[in-house]
Amino acid sequence: MLNLQDITVRLGGRTIIDGASAALPPRSRVGLIGRNGAGKSTLVKVISGDLEADTGAVEMPKATKLGYVAQEAPAGSATPFETVLAADEERDALMAESETATDPERIADIHERLNAIQAHSAPARASRILNGLGFDEEAQHRALESFSGGWRMRVALAALLFSAPDVLLLDEPSNHLDLEAVLWLEDFLKSYPATILLVSHERDFLNNVCDHMLHLERGKLTLYPGGYDAFEKQRAERLAQLAAAKAKQDAERAKLQDYVARNSARASTAKQAQSRAKALAKMQPIAAVVEDPTLSFAFPDPDELRPPLITLDMASVGYGEKTVLQRLNLRIDPDDRVALLGRNGNGKTTLARLLAAQLKPMDGDMNASGKMRVGYFTQYQVEELRSGDTPLDHLQALMPDVKPAAVRAQLGRFGFAGDKALTQVGKLSGGERARLALALITRDAPHMLILDEPTNHLDVDAREALIQALNAYSGAVLIVSHDRHMIEMTADRLVLVHDGTAAEYDGSMDDYIAFVLAKEAPGEGKSTSKLSKKDARKAAADAREKSKALRKAAQEAEKALEKLNAQRTAIDRAMAEPDKADPALARLTMTDLMKRRADVVEKIEAAELTWVEASEALEGEAA
Repeated sequence: MLNLQDITVRLGGRTIIDGASAALPPRSRVGLIGRNGAGKSTLVKVISGDLEADTGAVEMPKATKLGYVAQEAPAGSATPFETVLAADEERDALMAESETATDPERIADIHERLNAIQAHSAPARASRILNGLGFDEEAQHRALESFSGGWRMRVALAALLFSAPDVLLLDEPSNHLDLEAVLWLEDFLKSYPATILLVSHERDFLNNVCDHMLHLERGKLTLYPGGYDAFEKQRAERLAQLAAAKAKQDAERAKLQDYVARNSARASTAKQAQSRAKALAKMQPIAAVVEDPTLSFAFPDPDELRPPLITLDMASVGYGEKTVLQRLNLRIDPDDRVALLGRNGNGKTTLARLLAAQLKPMDGDMNASGKMRVGYFTQYQVEELRSGDTPLDHLQALMPDVKPAAVRAQLGRFGFAGDKALTQVGKLSGGERARLALALITRDAPHMLILDEPTNHLDVDAREALIQALNAYSGAVLIVSHDRHMIEMTADRLVLVHDGTAAEYDGSMDDYIAFVLAKEAPGEGKSTSKLSKKDARKAAADAREKSKALRKAAQEAEKALEKLNAQRTAIDRAMAEPDKADPALARLTMTDLMKRRADVVEKIEAAELTWVEASEALEGEAA
């Protein structure tokens, strides 16, 4: 049993949680839900002990083992396999003591306890968990420092699951996972034998894992039985009841006010009027249901183009000399809705970049309509927004020749009306920044939207609004997402990116989910416990050397780019303003300057290619 008693938290002078209380049933799987900014992560930090509440208490039985993923990803030369095994601190300590203990009784006690906690099966369990989260046998024995931050967060999640706490706290665990890993995690959590408190905005994940919903709204907590769909139904009924009660109260209030106004001055009815006035004063107002007017997505419809928009004919794509995908045969028409499936690292983003014309085919043919406009959304665009600028600043910079009213209208499509358009990006929530990025990429009414994980910062309501907007949009949509509810509601074609190519997947999402779970069900992962420590150390050392070389190549290319860009800027200045140019450049003729600029541009393109190739190789190694 986990009890939250009258929790109040104030941050920056603002009350985030206000006297919230709830009692979680033993061994329940509870989804903590609420709008972005409601305070869900704050409440989880209070429960974990990372944040102290201003008032109230978190109560649980003594000796309860509580588990929570830290914000900082693990790093260093240890491998994922070693990191996960070390998460069971009792087993780790007993194994170490068993190698040095000399007292026969103590040795017997150690081995008895190791048997009780099933220490002998721990390596296999650790391997199964890592395998389910996307780490194959080789990756499990590479150094953590060779992985990207997202993959190291997967290791932190694997370590938490392996430690098997009595209360498992998970705050958006799917953010760093692909769909396949989300499905595995869902299956794992459904059979978890202890209490789970899970923060998530994924409807299907909540429906399939949770047996209760804990709703945080306006600082208060309300516990509902059932999954998310059941919560929505119960809450809708409750809101309807509140609306009916408010309407009834408003009518009663108006009736009382009218009586008091008409009868207060008459001696014969003054007492009755006074009595009604007291009743009116004591009447507690029922709050109206508040809708969020900023929850808005509306994609501008493009002008019509003849099909097809894009065709790929035996195309290959990659970086530098490295081919990532080949034998690509794909056609996209103006009304298509396509979802890309497949593990992270298989090339979904590479295919998306090819279709967005950010990469050129290395072989084969790619034909695209010359008039086609593409809106390409990635999380990088959200992260690169300038925190000191406003949404209006961002859009005006991209639409300098467009009338202010039209710029405002585009922002209004995505909920940035009035003063909201003048709010600094640094003060916007993650969901609001994602909406702004979508407003920016659709400013010219693109014929095709390519959305790579668009839901990471959106709550359930915002995701539903995005689904409705995509379904109303008249252009083509290609989506990469681990939110299968969004895929099911928006896509009518599935393309599986796997084994170095991409092909139409003939089954439904249910078929694909069944395929993934059958292939990667808990208990079927390969055990790596037979791998010797010497082999593991060698594999880790080899991985470190390989990643070190890749990082060095990326850093050198980055330095070269900086110098080359400075040279190009100096040449451009010499061509535009010779009197202000560097003396060595000022002496050159315009023809010589143009030749030198072309040479520098060619070197820039080569350095960019080297940098992209090294960066993608590092990401591929992490995958």
